[in-house]
Amino acid sequence: MSQPVVVVGAGLAGLAAAQALAIHGLRVRLIEARDRPGGRAGSFVDRETGQWIDACQHVSMGCCTNLAHFCRTAGVGKLLAPQRTLYFMTPDGRVSPFGGDRLPAPFHLARSFAKAHYLTLMEKARIAYGLACLRLVRDSGDPPFAQWLRRHHQTPRTVERFWGLVLVSALNEDVERVGLRYARKVFVDGFLKHRDGFTVEVPTVPLGELYGEALLASLTQLGVEIRFNAAVRHIVLRDGAVCGVELRDGAMIDATTVISAVPWHRLGTMLPVEVINAHPCFANLRHLEASPITSVHLWTDRRLTPLPHVVLIGCVGQWLFPREGNYLQVVVSASRELRALGHEETQRRVVAELTGLFGPFGVERSRVVTETKATFSVVPGVDAWRPDTRSPLTGLMLAGDWTQTGWPATMEGAVRSGYRAAEAVIGRPLVRPDLA
Repeated sequence: MSQPVVVVGAGLAGLAAAQALAIHGLRVRLIEARDRPGGRAGSFVDRETGQWIDACQHVSMGCCTNLAHFCRTAGVGKLLAPQRTLYFMTPDGRVSPFGGDRLPAPFHLARSFAKAHYLTLMEKARIAYGLACLRLVRDSGDPPFAQWLRRHHQTPRTVERFWGLVLVSALNEDVERVGLRYARKVFVDGFLKHRDGFTVEVPTVPLGELYGEALLASLTQLGVEIRFNAAVRHIVLRDGAVCGVELRDGAMIDATTVISAVPWHRLGTMLPVEVINAHPCFANLRHLEASPITSVHLWTDRRLTPLPHVVLIGCVGQWLFPREGNYLQVVVSASRELRALGHEETQRRVVAELTGLFGPFGVERSRVVTETKATFSVVPGVDAWRPDTRSPLTGLMLAGDWTQTGWPATMEGAVRSGYRAAEAVIGRPLVRPDLA
């Protein structure tokens, strides 16, 4: 291969593809429209404090084997801190720790689950029955998960306090909108299959640092040529094959192999309309829906909790992440309903809830950030619209968590897609296996 492989997009999918290709001796040119890597897993500099602030806190889990491999390979794995106990808090301020013990999976979490104060004994029995049934599900298509829950004797309260609580954070979607396939994956891979699957890994530094200079230095050492502030206008085609990309400034980059690692809605702007209409692989992307996520950033006059995180039950947000000093972030997944409220009312409600949990505190600064197209929505049957890695155009590979990865929209899915795109180029397996 005389020309370098061009990777468009320096989010996790593009970074993973570039890393894998370079390790196997290929020349790689990585092109990013923005001035920094990371994509949606990124940070911005707060103008008043000068702090790096994550647009939205991202976490990994022990079941995310490819993300872990990618970070270790880049030398940044040590910046992910495992948190083997989760802290669930109800509006009355009571906390139930949730952690594993030495029992084998799937029983390693049973003791913590039995002690959860926010569920009655009957509710726990219902949930245990549902989990047992879910574990036994084989390929049954992808029906609405909410219907499956009702058929398996789950109540509105078990859905609110368990099933929906877990899924809205893991899938960034309301339980009423998700399909069985990825709901099952969350519970089986994350909680039932392996003792380490549920371990949450939280970056100890802002995402802009985690996926920043050290990672870029590792890619540069591998020989990857990286170019920022270089938006691709068109993927250039000739007779159904890729021959390069055209940048927004009119510059041309010749290439016979291109990996597009941009969001699905961005890919549609880089291809001719007639090509999109001619190939279901591209035309079907119009069916993918986006789900938003909102983060409420607060600088308070005191630290609210010594806990490393809090899973919030019955609140606007689902997670509270205290960071350095008195700065914290509350994450609201699938935040469609907040659009009508506006940022000011959203902040007011979050502050009121935190006051009820932790007592009065002063807010010195605040900021509300919403990513309107944070993830694709894992509605029932969504895999019908997700394309394979190999596109119908010769030389064009697709990467992104929205491609056919077998995973929902996660950092793990993004890295898997990058590895799969690199596999398609070099012809050897690269995706790491699941936890055994």
